[in-house]
Amino acid sequence: MKLNRLMRAALAVVAAAGLAIGVIAPAHSAAKTTVSIVQSNALTGLNPSVSAFNLTFNVDVATLSGMGFTYYNNKPELIDNTAYGSYKIVSKKPFKVSYTVRSGQVWSDGTPMNAVDLLLSHVTANDSYSEIAGLGDPSDARTKPAFDSGGYGGIYAENVVGQPILSANKMTVTVEYASQVPDWKLLAPGPSPVHALMLMAEGEDMLQSVAKSNAARERFLKAFTTYNTATLKKIGKVWSTSYNINTVDESTNPLLLVGNGPFMVKTAVPNGAVTMVRNPKYTSGPKVKALKTVVFKVIGDGTAAAQALKNGEIDIYAGQPTGDAVNQLKAMAPAVKIIGGDQAVYEHVDIRTGTAFGTTDTYNGVFAGNSQKALDLRTAVLLAWPREEIMEKIVRPINSSAQLMNSLMYFNAEPGYKDIIAKSGVSKFTEGTQASRNAKALALVKKYYPEATATNPVVKIKLLFGQPSNVRRVAEAALAKASVAQAGFDMDVAPTSGWSSFLESAKYDLSFFAWVKSALLQRGNVGTYQEQNYQGYSNPEIEKIYTELNGKLLTAAEIADRFLKVETILMRDAISLPIFQHPSVTGVTAKLMGVAPSPLSPNLVWNVWDWYFTA
Repeated sequence: MKLNRLMRAALAVVAAAGLAIGVIAPAHSAAKTTVSIVQSNALTGLNPSVSAFNLTFNVDVATLSGMGFTYYNNKPELIDNTAYGSYKIVSKKPFKVSYTVRSGQVWSDGTPMNAVDLLLSHVTANDSYSEIAGLGDPSDARTKPAFDSGGYGGIYAENVVGQPILSANKMTVTVEYASQVPDWKLLAPGPSPVHALMLMAEGEDMLQSVAKSNAARERFLKAFTTYNTATLKKIGKVWSTSYNINTVDESTNPLLLVGNGPFMVKTAVPNGAVTMVRNPKYTSGPKVKALKTVVFKVIGDGTAAAQALKNGEIDIYAGQPTGDAVNQLKAMAPAVKIIGGDQAVYEHVDIRTGTAFGTTDTYNGVFAGNSQKALDLRTAVLLAWPREEIMEKIVRPINSSAQLMNSLMYFNAEPGYKDIIAKSGVSKFTEGTQASRNAKALALVKKYYPEATATNPVVKIKLLFGQPSNVRRVAEAALAKASVAQAGFDMDVAPTSGWSSFLESAKYDLSFFAWVKSALLQRGNVGTYQEQNYQGYSNPEIEKIYTELNGKLLTAAEIADRFLKVETILMRDAISLPIFQHPSVTGVTAKLMGVAPSPLSPNLVWNVWDWYFTA
């Protein structure tokens, strides 16, 4: 599952994460202080700002490890985290914003925090800085920049002017933007333990004294201000590769675990549990009420996860439920509380059209390019995708009122949804029955593969999705395989363990994705084709529209007009097709208080600070 998020933060281990400010609960001396939460997919890395590691579990861990200027509550509303710092407009023309770190805070290793910690965010989100510093052009598909970052090409990169200005006391940075961008509050730079990255770049593998850590940060600052290519490339290597681990034990470099959040990773087992413990030096956000330990347990089967809740092995069931799991949860009442609703997450199938952004692994599969053949074959496979069957057999047993999602830009309940689906051209994928659409699809395929029949699928394609423990995705894939076969496609649906590491490869033709909305942006829900572009799709008109959405305050009517233009192009080019909005079912042991899932990422753990057990 990928995140559709604002791409500008630095090391996500300590990027701007969500905290909930609440009243301190009374002490519960006899109550539990360890909470166990189920995860359907395994941890793959500690830095989800690295393109291929921007996955929900990685983000959950990063959320607890790091703090920044803002967070979303469950309404959702953007809240200022004044415990970390503050920001304000200091000039309207030119438009400048200052970001100030509250004094007195320290990283988990005891190193005092200041605004130098914000500067790496600029390095990993500004294409211009990368080029000036000799770190590579992030838009050049032939090479990778020194920092592998999903932040390039986003709102910040499009609108920032020059370099951030550091105050004399090094507690404030001031950033100039080309205009008063509509989402300027979300552009607050995320802090990173730059001293730790500098030390690792220099070969250190253990925590250092405060004096040595402060000196390392000064060396980073010098490299940043002088565009020291050699030093920055060494830091980039640490950023891009060192955090990409799924094991944490006594042999792990402790510098990798430095953060400013309320919890720190203590252990991580491949495809298994991640244990996080209280950060004793944490002051960058609201006080944690009671919890001392958070344990994430990987259980991909929703039914097995529900049983684990019943057995007391976990305290919270969340993730991707099955109908059987929901029935199990209902049967556990009143020992288990059930919280329902919809997540700001939508399932869709994405088709490759070219080489993934920033890679050289050339995709030349059947869907590649802009030829009529490629367009016909992409259209055919989407026509044959059994979306109604997926809804009926997989989604509605969880949420009986769930409806098929037909827009990439709007969720079903959002204003504008009905209007856009009437005009976007999605109707070609909804008209008639699945049997009639499969027949249309087969006719398109036979133009290029006359030997193809409903019983002789000859066009070999590969569907990429996660490890086999995700039973819902396995079931989706099986239904899709059977349906597209009737259109002449022989689709390989074997799940891929560690699938995110294959996203940039050319070894697949289409993929399941679930975009997780993590910010309320003027540009809407859809993932842009500017960053994290694994499809290799590019359209100049869409790029122009997104530049406007990111950099100019528009009226509601103007936004709707831009959304329709984008959606129409995407449907015309047969790039992606939405399937359903993820139903949310959270089962919580009745003794655990304060759990209030948010529709935005990080859906569940945004307010873990408020959780406590009754005795």
